[in-house]
Amino acid sequence: MKQNHSKVPQRIGDLSRVAALLLAACLTVAFFASSASAQIEERQSGTTTCTLDNGKQVSARYIPVEATSNLPQDKVWAPGGAAITLFTESSLTIGNQSLAVGAYTMYLVPGKKDWTLIVSKNVDVDRQYDRQHDLARASMTIAKLKHKAPELRVTFGHIAPTKCELNVDFGSTKAWVEFSAL
Repeated sequence: MKQNHSKVPQRIGDLSRVAALLLAACLTVAFFASSASAQIEERQSGTTTCTLDNGKQVSARYIPVEATSNLPQDKVWAPGGAAITLFTESSLTIGNQSLAVGAYTMYLVPGKKDWTLIVSKNVDVDRQYDRQHDLARASMTIAKLKHKAPELRVTFGHIAPTKCELNVDFGSTKAWVEFSAL
């Protein structure tokens, strides 16, 4: 009995085309899924940057939680369950404490009369706050906002050639503290 092998290459070619189409479809789905995920992540976080006169930057990334949530009075707060990240290209002082170039996390301690900013050497934003990792604590000045902030807003203001002011707006409260480049 004679077998017809002339259809085997055609079947292999058909399988190759089907595999190529499936691969292209999977890559297209993966591309759009990752683009959508990146857009969602971008909407769920905020970033602020201060560029010093020497061109070096200080930036922070945070989760802009709704201001309808209650603040933990006199307790460490990581907005949205994640610490605020701080990246600095310049050595800084906050209060009377120095920070080297690098990455850090920041936590807030809201109070009725004053707030405190904590800078931690821990860089895992999802890790629970641990006082043993504190590098700096600075008292923040607070004031009432004229118009309530609907969600947490963190901004930097470039207030002098080597100074940036970190501003935190939440509900009717504004808190701020200065960072100075060394």
